[in-house]
Amino acid sequence: MAAHRLSPSLNRLLIAGKYASLRTSCCAAHGYSQYSTACSPDEKTFDKILIANRGEIACRVMKTCQKMGIQTVAVHSDVDASAVHVKMADEAVCVGPAPTSKSYLNMDAIMEAVRATGAQAVHPGYGFLSENKEFAKRLAAEGVAFIGPDTHAIQAMGDKIESKLIAKAATVNTIPGYDGVVKTAEEAVKISRDIGYPVMIKASAGGGGKGMRIAWNDEETREGFRFSSQEAASSFGDDRLLIEKFIDNPRHIEIQVLADKHGNALWLNERECSIQRRNQKVVEEAPSTFLDPATRRAMGEQAVLLARAVQYSSAGTVEFLVDSNKNFFFLEMNTRLQVEHPITECITGLDLVEQMIRVAKGYQLQHKQEDIPINGWAIESRVYAEDPYKSFGLPSIGRLSRYQEPLSLSNVRVDSGIQEGSDISIYYDPMISKLVTYGATRAEALSRMEDALDSYVIRGVTHNISLLREIITHPRFISGDISTNFLPEVYPDGFKGHRLQPDRRRELLAAAAALHVAAQLRSQRVLGNLRVASAPVHCDHWELCVELEDGRHPVQVTKSGSGFTVEVDGEKVEVEGEWNLASPLLPLTINDTHRVLQCLSREASGRLVLQYLGTAFKVRVLSGLAAQLNSFMPEKIPEDTSSLLRSPMPGAVVAVSVKPGDTVSEGQEICVIEAMKMQNSLTAARQAKVKSVHCKPGETVGEGDLLVELE
Repeated sequence: MAAHRLSPSLNRLLIAGKYASLRTSCCAAHGYSQYSTACSPDEKTFDKILIANRGEIACRVMKTCQKMGIQTVAVHSDVDASAVHVKMADEAVCVGPAPTSKSYLNMDAIMEAVRATGAQAVHPGYGFLSENKEFAKRLAAEGVAFIGPDTHAIQAMGDKIESKLIAKAATVNTIPGYDGVVKTAEEAVKISRDIGYPVMIKASAGGGGKGMRIAWNDEETREGFRFSSQEAASSFGDDRLLIEKFIDNPRHIEIQVLADKHGNALWLNERECSIQRRNQKVVEEAPSTFLDPATRRAMGEQAVLLARAVQYSSAGTVEFLVDSNKNFFFLEMNTRLQVEHPITECITGLDLVEQMIRVAKGYQLQHKQEDIPINGWAIESRVYAEDPYKSFGLPSIGRLSRYQEPLSLSNVRVDSGIQEGSDISIYYDPMISKLVTYGATRAEALSRMEDALDSYVIRGVTHNISLLREIITHPRFISGDISTNFLPEVYPDGFKGHRLQPDRRRELLAAAAALHVAAQLRSQRVLGNLRVASAPVHCDHWELCVELEDGRHPVQVTKSGSGFTVEVDGEKVEVEGEWNLASPLLPLTINDTHRVLQCLSREASGRLVLQYLGTAFKVRVLSGLAAQLNSFMPEKIPEDTSSLLRSPMPGAVVAVSVKPGDTVSEGQEICVIEAMKMQNSLTAARQAKVKSVHCKPGETVGEGDLLVELE
């Protein structure tokens, strides 16, 4: 039979089917006719828009363009040639090799793509060139609309020093600090002493947590100045820094604003973004549990004052730090679409991308401030290809060997730009998706998020599902007692995964034993019949031993209808399910409680890796006899790694600070690794002499690669 190949247009149509409706289930639940995102046929906007970005945000913009009948152009690096956003677009142009400086930040190549495709407008998404005033100027010079604010607003708000001065003049509350550019490390120390520790060292042109360091003393100020300036230069091409007072234990709450070119401006309520690691957001929600109506209005009105002060026209976000007494201080304004915009869309019903396109074409806003509601509650979890057990998330790379989003659940939205088979590389942000759940109440939204995280299938890369689930189920988070210090306060020794209480431990042991027996029973049958029909084997009772976390637990399993009764540590546990072992999801009812487990791996030796309550647990199920014999096996002695410094993540070596023969003290920097534009200093765990160095600046290293060996 001849092979058939889909045409590019049909392939794009099939890929886009997943993204065909912007009104995803969480937003469709609103049903507010006055905020319908259906486009008016009388409003002519653009025929063709180029999206100068990649991944999930490029796909997100394309969804709205498709709904509005606008053709789309994707740009991509050579390694992104098969990416979802490329397949989803009507046209695609390669703009260079993998490094961002040669592709997605390559202004000349993107401008050439605009000319070649005849795009009338460019949507920059977030990151990359989204807040680059030179890019906006070049587009304007060629008569191409920039779907964002004008260059004056980008420059004024993109420079944190200038934006702070403008905010002060607009009577917006600001954080005490130094209003000039800090040029040297010693000047930074002097300024920090004058302000009073702790201080925040920030990239003037920065954002997204890059180029930011907290310093509590002179030495940390010098180190922070060095790393922040290097990260700022790498990420934004601008190494200027500023220093301001660090507000200890604050909340990070931001206001979404929307303004047009006719002087109209609205605030679209707040987003709570306090759950962060390394100054980057992890979980966001709208609205905030902390704000009362008066504080919300005051913050919203100040955000609009700032937008009007710079004649802002588009969607933008004004970020504030809020202390325990509800005093709030201007942090920065992001002159672009924010990563976490979906939760605002869920509680207001507004399509922010559509509003940006309308404003860029010159239309007035359709709504008044009194029209903007808070309907229900929305929560967003940022799903990353990261190892949460390392500093709450160091990047992971690999290919998605299996990928299944939990879209079968109601009121769940997933903004992603990947599919099964996609690669997560060292060149770009490790975000897999933004998982959003919506509910009439916060409790409802949280419950749906719990179910969605349990049902999210990601194989091939390490991910942060376990951390996300622990955050949203933690009593402090549920009660709303959060701040930007939440993670280090709740996990002072680092994240260790779910800590099993006795009843949960019994659940996991019972599920593992039942799964083991179900697999044995299935292996005895072929197409529903016994493998050896003349010698049927009937057994409804099994004596097993389950190993979990260095503990051995004798269990007894009895077949009971479609399920099993498992006796663990003297307690009986009822486990029922369909036992579809080919499915990545294993929905079970354990003692009348619904659980969704995932069997990540299963070996003939009885070893299992089960994802339970978000965390992957290594389990081994043995027969009673095998467990007895196993006790005679010699234990493998673990490698002594105290003298080896290995890379904790894939990345590029930026600097090596030692050479063979040097003596290093505990905590001394040995080398610096950069991954996804974040620099990480690796230090000595003890005082020792350097025996050998196995890396040099500019080299690419993988996770676990040997960098330096100590004597």
